[in-house]
Amino acid sequence: MTNTLHRYGTYDDQCDDFIIFMMPTRGINDGQAVEKQKEFLRTALKYDPANLGDAKKGGWYRSEKSLNPLVHWKRDARPKAEDVIEGVDGPSTVSAVFDNFEALQSFVAELKELDLGLSVNVASLTDKAAECCRASGFERHSVNYSLGFQGRNIDRLPDKHTLELSTMCGHGMISFSFAKKMLDWVKAGRRTPEEATRYLARFCVCGIFNPTRACRIFNESRTP
Repeated sequence: MTNTLHRYGTYDDQCDDFIIFMMPTRGINDGQAVEKQKEFLRTALKYDPANLGDAKKGGWYRSEKSLNPLVHWKRDARPKAEDVIEGVDGPSTVSAVFDNFEALQSFVAELKELDLGLSVNVASLTDKAAECCRASGFERHSVNYSLGFQGRNIDRLPDKHTLELSTMCGHGMISFSFAKKMLDWVKAGRRTPEEATRYLARFCVCGIFNPTRACRIFNESRTP
């Protein structure tokens, strides 16, 4: 999945970031995709995901239609997993994000047993993806790599923490400026890491943002 390939960070920076998708093929196996994708998401809940997503409607932190000046103090900040699941009303791409390898591995093993008949894609460190597949008794059939940032102007890129946060939305909906602003607010004590994480996560349109990793990045940014 190209929208998850370019998550910035070192190997160690990404050891708590595992994304898994399920998607149908139009005209081939999309006839009963809705119920199968809902089952995918319900099964993922058993393994304590960091986020769930529907590419059409977002993750479990999402924007709301009715907003007013008091929304920041009164908005329900709890993850809305059931809203994501029940909101799947047509063939889509659904996803789950895990912050530990063991949960991903257990989920993939159960998916193999369920055999729902839709394509599954794991986006993570390549050796971890391969290990996960082998543990469940099969080999991955393909792999995509990101070659990182290239070119003459990479010195114009923002700082490490800003890149780590903004690239967790593969569709570019979390701007560098917004991520930098949240980093500054956390450092100044104007927002907690958890609050800043929720602000950013709502802009990720397909729900692949990892709140656990984001909180860790915000905490690390406060260390001189």
